[in-house]
Amino acid sequence: MNELNEAQVLNAEERLRLAMMDSDVAQLDALLADDLVFTNHLGHLLSKQADLAAHRQRLLTITELHASEQQVRINGHVAVVSVRVQLTGTYHDTETHGDFRFTRVWVQSADGSLRVIAAHSGAVA
Repeated sequence: MNELNEAQVLNAEERLRLAMMDSDVAQLDALLADDLVFTNHLGHLLSKQADLAAHRQRLLTITELHASEQQVRINGHVAVVSVRVQLTGTYHDTETHGDFRFTRVWVQSADGSLRVIAAHSGAVA
């Protein structure tokens, strides 16, 4: 396995951003670890299956997702990403628009692929 580098992490982050915007469940399934732990900006704990179901059932739609202030820290085969996003979309037919910061923990598997094992989001005041 090659050493993890920033370009790989940024590529995975972009693939995740596009998959979220397209509600691409197959790509999200590949990018999220089966045992994902995600705490959203409301403090709710969500699993991979809950996230995939929201996209699959179109309960969550994202029309704009602009990333900025992205920082990547790598330690061996683990990367921590902090990114600020401006998000527009709907959740359960309620329009959503906001400025959020996400922290994601990516782990590189033996085959070199990256998956998110933990994530947290918070609203930026």
